[in-house]
Amino acid sequence: MNFHAVKAFVIDKLEQELSDKLTYHGLHHTLDVLYTTEELCYFEKVSPYEAMLLKTAALYHDSGFTINNLDHEVLGCNIAKSTLPNYGYTSEEIQIICGMIMATKIPQSPRNHLEEIICDADLDYLGRDDFYTIGQTLFEEFKAYRVVDDEEAWNRLQVKFLEGHRFFTHTNQHRRTNKKQKYITELKSVVANYKKK
Repeated sequence: MNFHAVKAFVIDKLEQELSDKLTYHGLHHTLDVLYTTEELCYFEKVSPYEAMLLKTAALYHDSGFTINNLDHEVLGCNIAKSTLPNYGYTSEEIQIICGMIMATKIPQSPRNHLEEIICDADLDYLGRDDFYTIGQTLFEEFKAYRVVDDEEAWNRLQVKFLEGHRFFTHTNQHRRTNKKQKYITELKSVVANYKKK
């Protein structure tokens, strides 16, 4: 597995091919998920080999956005399947990587420890200090793609999403849950001020 060549290839692809409308799902998000994956691999005591597979999945997990924003996980798997053999990845390794990519599809559905790690890395910001800053970039992206029209719709969506989300790894349950709960409380108080629908 030539991970470093894969990293250079995917970063270049994302830089060249991602739409400017992707204010959240840009290269910066992929790099954030990659960094958090490395962190979680350390805390969750993942073997170097499995960490390499995880980091590869982190690089590819949103690569499908280079094609379109619908079913991007499936598209990302297809990109991984067509390119990873060039870098010495076996079909079995690619299957594991695709399992991790598919686990990040909302609602998240991890089936093993590695899939739990990438799911937590993908939504790590939900329990971090930069929650509102990053959330704003997702709000802009959702407006651009007409997922939501205004701040009220966005805040209602955030409350619903945060209440339905959970962290899977011991690390993130311990370090992120309390802060996420604080954001839920804050957003619910904002939503409570809206007129009833």
